[in-house]
Amino acid sequence: MQHYYNVIIVGGGISGTALLYELAEYTDLQSVALFEKYPKLASLNTNGKNNSQTLHCGDIETNYTYEKAKKVKRTARMLSNYALKHGYKDKYIFKFPKMVIGVGEKESSFIQDRFETFKTLYPYLELYERNDLAKIEPKLVEGRRENIVAMGALDEYCAIDFGGVAESFAENAKKAMKGVCDIYLDAEVYQIDRLGDKFQLLTPKGKYFADYVVVDAGAHSLLQAHKMGYGKEYACLPIGGSFYYAPASILGSKVYTVQNDKLPFAAIHGDPDILAKGKSRFGPTALALPKLERYTENTYLEFFESLRPDKSVMKVFYDLLSDDDIRDYIFKNMMYEVPGIRKGLFLKEARKIIPTLEEKDIEFAEHVGGLRPQIIDKKNKKLLLGEAKIDTKEGIVFNMTPSPGATSCLGNALKDVELIVEYLGCGFDKKRLQRDLLEEEGKDMSISSNTPGYIVSAS
Repeated sequence: MQHYYNVIIVGGGISGTALLYELAEYTDLQSVALFEKYPKLASLNTNGKNNSQTLHCGDIETNYTYEKAKKVKRTARMLSNYALKHGYKDKYIFKFPKMVIGVGEKESSFIQDRFETFKTLYPYLELYERNDLAKIEPKLVEGRRENIVAMGALDEYCAIDFGGVAESFAENAKKAMKGVCDIYLDAEVYQIDRLGDKFQLLTPKGKYFADYVVVDAGAHSLLQAHKMGYGKEYACLPIGGSFYYAPASILGSKVYTVQNDKLPFAAIHGDPDILAKGKSRFGPTALALPKLERYTENTYLEFFESLRPDKSVMKVFYDLLSDDDIRDYIFKNMMYEVPGIRKGLFLKEARKIIPTLEEKDIEFAEHVGGLRPQIIDKKNKKLLLGEAKIDTKEGIVFNMTPSPGATSCLGNALKDVELIVEYLGCGFDKKRLQRDLLEEEGKDMSISSNTPGYIVSAS
């Protein structure tokens, strides 16, 4: 059979390339291939300008429970170990002071309580009072009347160029693979069909065949699942995020703010931009968009195909808009996109981090910010947060990976490697992966599918 592979991966972002790397480095598969629709890998959300550039460890993200933080910490360690092992320090992975601030008595008390709980999970965490912050990041306290407390660390890896890492995954996969490892660019997968015990993929370059297929195509993953009759109890709600630039002198640390538990998306943060030299960034905003790719105009129809609006979807929208806090949040984030008024409105949000920030200090970052494929559970009529997977048990898997999917890419890839190994019966050097990526030889590294927001369905 021409153009045949043991495994084909659809999507050349950090999730797809991480899986390619693990299959090439740690299994004895004879042939793997990756298909990317654009001329370059990591063109969309993985591109460093389109994400938070944060290695999400769970230590300063207040929307993570203790249990979720424990899981995220583990998978984040896999990514940092990979980057450091391959010599990417100060190339793709960086150290900055990092912290989450509590402003006002209520948030300050929350941070102090959270610190006492989370310092057992993150022994390096420190609690910073106003005087400490005046030395670490003076602009956090300048002009501030409210009480402020922070917890964080001064010497931990916390910033990462996910686009650079994705390209390195592909490069290192080709070096490690003892058999065939092909990467096809400008090769959109139009259609996937099951033919007996194989899958046929239609592309501009012809037909390709595989024993196993993993679709890591962001917001398009659910659409592809729907086309094959899977996952119809789920809909996709794409959420776009924008950023604002400020001079680099404004902020030298990665500073997160306390999450409002009623809001489904993370609060804004500020940090040095590791790609746009001389600039800091504030954001992201959160805006529902009727498209599957942020800056591609021809995905509107695909959005409606993946949303599949019905009474269940309308119920989710109604519930979101019925809550005053969420409705105000949605409206406010819409205004952050409107030229002429957006800077002044966003400034009020950014001043929670830097009180002395002025409108002249910030500018809207044009064409910066990505799109997250949030999943709607139509059966239970609710919006799901976190990574989502449709494992058909039939040799094909569909992954949707909003934040912190990039940080968890190697952990998510390991889940798929284990599914592939079980299905195809190939060899897998799991102990070496543990030594390389977790520095804990012999520890069971099976990644639980019970992570909050994690979906397994063959419907």
